[in-house]
Amino acid sequence: MARASTVPPRPATRLYLITPPAIPDLEAFAADLEAALGAGDVAALQVRLKPADEATIRACVQRLAPITRAHDVALILNDRPDLAADLGCDGVHVGQSDASVASARRLMGPDAMIGATCHDSRDMAMEAAEAGADYVAFGAFFPTETKETTHRPELDILTIWQETVEIPCVAIGGVTVDNAAVLARAGADFVAVSAGVWSHPDGPAEAVRAFQRVLLTD
Repeated sequence: MARASTVPPRPATRLYLITPPAIPDLEAFAADLEAALGAGDVAALQVRLKPADEATIRACVQRLAPITRAHDVALILNDRPDLAADLGCDGVHVGQSDASVASARRLMGPDAMIGATCHDSRDMAMEAAEAGADYVAFGAFFPTETKETTHRPELDILTIWQETVEIPCVAIGGVTVDNAAVLARAGADFVAVSAGVWSHPDGPAEAVRAFQRVLLTD
């Protein structure tokens, strides 16, 4: 009798944290980050400060990098592959109006993690993947005050991507403890969260614990 083939279960969806767009008190945020990363599994932290001058971005990365390294969390800089390379970041995330995936790869080298915003477009995502992106991000799935959004993808974009492409996908936009499981079930490899952690009423550490309970039991 032929042995039945088995498909290994998909790994649990992981957290991908994004900083608030402004960090008025860097030391206080560093303490919050330390607590959050110590509370559960976090794959990456994206430093996304807008608007901010280069000196502010440099100071933020230099202060937070030792914390992310201590917790084995990838530090990703938004928009600026040149600055990410200079600061020794683990990777960069580029939008459709930023540097291209290919130019980011040239600047940061073969080992850097390159992510790309693809809104609600599988075509954009396929182009990013073919250009060498390590992950693609779809969203915003839910209303968010973190950034202005105009794209609202359907959940099946995650499912179709998960079933047809090996490169991981990130779900972004208004992600909270209450809606993260929906994205995980749809096929998100990562859920990108900003206010859902940093503005959680019980604090960032408890937010991460709550996300863990949701994502690991889904």
